[in-house]
Amino acid sequence: MNKTDHNRLFNEIISDLSKNTASGLNINEPDTALRANTVKPKLLLHACCAPCASICMDRVRDHFDTTVYFFNPNITILEEYEYRLAELRRLIDIYNEMDGRGKIDILEGEYDPDIFFTMAKGYEECPERGARCHLCYEMRLKASLITAESLGATYYATTLTLSPLKDAAVLNEIGYGLAQDLKSSVKWLPSDFKKEDGYKKSIELSKKYGLYRQNYCGCLYSRQDH
Repeated sequence: MNKTDHNRLFNEIISDLSKNTASGLNINEPDTALRANTVKPKLLLHACCAPCASICMDRVRDHFDTTVYFFNPNITILEEYEYRLAELRRLIDIYNEMDGRGKIDILEGEYDPDIFFTMAKGYEECPERGARCHLCYEMRLKASLITAESLGATYYATTLTLSPLKDAAVLNEIGYGLAQDLKSSVKWLPSDFKKEDGYKKSIELSKKYGLYRQNYCGCLYSRQDH
């Protein structure tokens, strides 16, 4: 059975959006003004940290009215949570200073590690990338979908597919499934952001902007493995 190429699906959606945008352009306007002023579909992009968001935001910002959603109650140490959020805000400020590129908003979700620990109860001994992690993806993506609906977004997505340690097929299955199960008007934007050297580019962008790169996902259990 052939595996679904979620990066290809992402590019096809972007291509269709670009064609629709081009059909309504005024050729007398400068390119940068066109990109900035064209009405775009709204995207809620769940983000886990600045390094992962770096290349993901770069790939979507010209095509969507993008709001980055930082909902990560799995980050169980408050100082770590605050540092990652601050770095994400700093990076978005840098991106928003670039002329002719789509502006990016940021929205912080509820922070309460008990949400994560309640979800993880009974799965404490699961290995990394196992059932506990899959439940954590679902927890964060469900909150992202509900938030996307409240914002009137057209799509929702996550930066989690950038990581080589995350299974993009699982994340996409969860994203599609939630939209279907909740009968949502918001569509899942498929992705595999690690493709096209995405992860490598995120490392380069992290170096360029001096971003903090953590060495664990965020939860107590992933920290114990490092």
